[in-house]
Amino acid sequence: MSHALQAFYFVFALGSTAIDAFTPSPCVSATTTRRTSTKRHIQNEFASSTSLLSSASELLYQDQQEAMLRRALHEEELLSQKSMPKELQAATIKAKPPKSGTGFADKGAMDPSTRQAAEQAKIMKRDGVLRINNVLSPDVCDKLRQYMLDQQTLVESETASNPQASKIYYGVEQTRKNRADMHLTLTKGGVKLTDGNSDDESTADDENVLAEALQELLSSDGTLRPIYEALVSKEGEFYELAGIITKPGSYRQMVHPDLPFQDNAPLYVIFLALQDVTEEMGPTSFLLKSHVKKAIEIFDGGDMDAKDDQLRKADCRFATLSKGAAVLFDARVLHCGGANDIDKGATRVMLNFSFRNPKVQGDIGYKGSMMPGYVGAMTLGNVSDALDRYNEGEIDPFASYGDGTI
Repeated sequence: MSHALQAFYFVFALGSTAIDAFTPSPCVSATTTRRTSTKRHIQNEFASSTSLLSSASELLYQDQQEAMLRRALHEEELLSQKSMPKELQAATIKAKPPKSGTGFADKGAMDPSTRQAAEQAKIMKRDGVLRINNVLSPDVCDKLRQYMLDQQTLVESETASNPQASKIYYGVEQTRKNRADMHLTLTKGGVKLTDGNSDDESTADDENVLAEALQELLSSDGTLRPIYEALVSKEGEFYELAGIITKPGSYRQMVHPDLPFQDNAPLYVIFLALQDVTEEMGPTSFLLKSHVKKAIEIFDGGDMDAKDDQLRKADCRFATLSKGAAVLFDARVLHCGGANDIDKGATRVMLNFSFRNPKVQGDIGYKGSMMPGYVGAMTLGNVSDALDRYNEGEIDPFASYGDGTI
């Protein structure tokens, strides 16, 4: 049974008063007002929407969503009972110097970026999550953010007229209120309306905003290339490419891993902030060191008391980020997106991509957020080579891979 369904049956059994049953601890008074506002907003919205539902399946879905929200609020209280969650900070890494007797002439000596990546990989394996600041320049963040919001407008128009297209353009969050993970195409200019109306296109034909951003990140001298090469090698499969967009009023998620536990990390994921992310915007929270077998066995064990106790004792860190900063995490680690405050929040736009560990074979139990035509099509090496060509003047370096639709 999935984590969502386990929580649904647990919380649904508590009845409609469960939201009010979770009393905030005195130590969380600073955030109590916002939580109370969130609860009231949830109650009002579900009450007003229930009368509009017309089928048993819609009512069941509504009940499930309400139960999951109650559980998410309960988990938020649990994570604050022992101590307030702290901000996830970037690690201070002092890369070890080359060993005595090595130097530029020594082929075995690592360059500084490779040595730093090796230290970052150690933190990843220890904690399951790593913050890295200043991976994307501010001006490119601004351009990519606007590009992705424009793309969302086009996708919403396309899927309104053709609901089946949702399977192409959206991932697992397509049905969530004010939250979406939107698949991104690598073709220059992005999604175009099927009617060819050029007035509605989001990006000028002489720009390739997404390629410009990825070039800073994953080309041969990209800011994230060394750490990904240390974790998955050049053979790591390009597994996800999406924009995560949450708007004020989006709800808190339940704590979850992205995939079932395996001994070796199957997937390493990036969330990159395209604007400053404040606490009111619902940053993602991570439970440090929760990617290990013992932690996942407790979380998945079916004993809700043990699971709640695990959350009470967890070392929870929330990823409020400055523009251009990123969080890299092991997809096995427990995490959750926060609520984007209906009054004080703002639209949060994140670039999301991931690469798969080639040492883990077979189904990893998680379908990544990616245009279907790109699934299994590229490795880190392929992406880097294309971006190097972009850097050399090729404006549409992923053209040979198509637009990602099937």
